[in-house]
Amino acid sequence: MTVAGRTIVLGGATSAAGRAVTRALADAGARVIATGRSESRLGALRDAGAEVVVADATSLSDMQRFAGTLGAVDAVIPLVGGWRGGGGLAGQSDEDLAALLPALEAVRATSRAFDALLQASDAGRFAIVSSTAVARPLAGGANYAAVKAASEAWARAVAHGFAKSARDAGAPLRAASIVFRAKALEPEALAAAVVGLWDADAAELNDRVIDLG
Repeated sequence: MTVAGRTIVLGGATSAAGRAVTRALADAGARVIATGRSESRLGALRDAGAEVVVADATSLSDMQRFAGTLGAVDAVIPLVGGWRGGGGLAGQSDEDLAALLPALEAVRATSRAFDALLQASDAGRFAIVSSTAVARPLAGGANYAAVKAASEAWARAVAHGFAKSARDAGAPLRAASIVFRAKALEPEALAAAVVGLWDADAAELNDRVIDLG
């Protein structure tokens, strides 16, 4: 299998990571469609080789409308992120938690909206970016670690859904849900890992946590 010729959706991709992933996928011959809420910030992704769509990756209705315009999708990667922390447990404010929740909301919205399309692909991939903080949460990053842990739980539920659908249909598993974990995210490392999602089949990848270092 190869990434060339595949249609990849990047949700909330107007970050350095989004630009790096876009360039790597486009260079590898994939069709990249990137979403963001700001038309002006999408320009850099267009320059990197993506088709761009103004849409909110945290909104289920936006993602459902967007998915309805596409005939086929081979991968969806929500890239909404951000970090807030410090101050120990007492410093974990409700405002900070609210600022971090869009990352989880994007994981939920994109996976739900594109589930049928990913399962229709011969090699569908859903991947999220998480943090090593999930394995070792610190008091000053409790909000962040909790949101990432919830995102990982959701991605694992997606993996279970893919496996159950294949099992119920008596068909081989073709879709996989993957968690990338990083201590400090390096955009180029993420980009290489995304391009490599078709180096193994779904049965090897589904429900895996891949350490980006």
